[in-house]
Amino acid sequence: HQPMYLLLSNLSLGDICFTSTTIPKMLVNIQTQSQVITYNGCITQMCFFILFGALDDFLLTVMAYDRFVAICHPLHYTVIMNPQLCGLLLLVSWIMSALYSLLQCLMMLRLSFCTVLKIPHFFCEPNQMIQLACSDTFLNNLAMHLSAVLLAGVPFSGILYSYSKIVSCIRGIPTAQGRFKAFSTCVSHLSIVFLFYGTSVGVYLNSAAAEISHSAAVASVMYTVVTPMLNPVVYRIKT
Repeated sequence: HQPMYLLLSNLSLGDICFTSTTIPKMLVNIQTQSQVITYNGCITQMCFFILFGALDDFLLTVMAYDRFVAICHPLHYTVIMNPQLCGLLLLVSWIMSALYSLLQCLMMLRLSFCTVLKIPHFFCEPNQMIQLACSDTFLNNLAMHLSAVLLAGVPFSGILYSYSKIVSCIRGIPTAQGRFKAFSTCVSHLSIVFLFYGTSVGVYLNSAAAEISHSAAVASVMYTVVTPMLNPVVYRIKT
């Protein structure tokens, strides 16, 4: 019933669903040697991929706030991070993720595609799908970039602000043992943040190219497969 474990349970659920949107189809393709997906299947995969990817983004931000309160306001932690606030933060995270996914899917549905397409990826990656459209994609690109800036920039700014306050508080601890103990509570979260943001930002920077590069494909595997797999491992070791 502690806030961090309530957040971790939602992160675990999000990771399971996040990997389930891409990995089963990829394994079927490998087993059957048939790399075919229908239009409806592609749109569905894309919607759930965006939903649970955005959810991970918001949950990592909420977890950064949790660490900020735990380290900078330890005596008020149970009062500030009460069940009502935790529930509200989780609800807002789910709603914002659903709205973002709905927006991107509706924008994708307005595009027209050729009968047969070759997607240079192992799943229906949104940026690649926009580049393959036969109709005008200006509004889609505009919505994609604006929402990406808001979705990635605002939560990441919140994470940076939380950790700037955490570092400031840790520097004020007089003993080295106390500083190490305080910082050790953030190592798990920090490692996941760097892995998730580093690989995902790398993918979307490389996606500006006409064809996806090998390094971008590897980075995609990192944040769609490896990062969700490492989350429970990292937090289990810490626990």
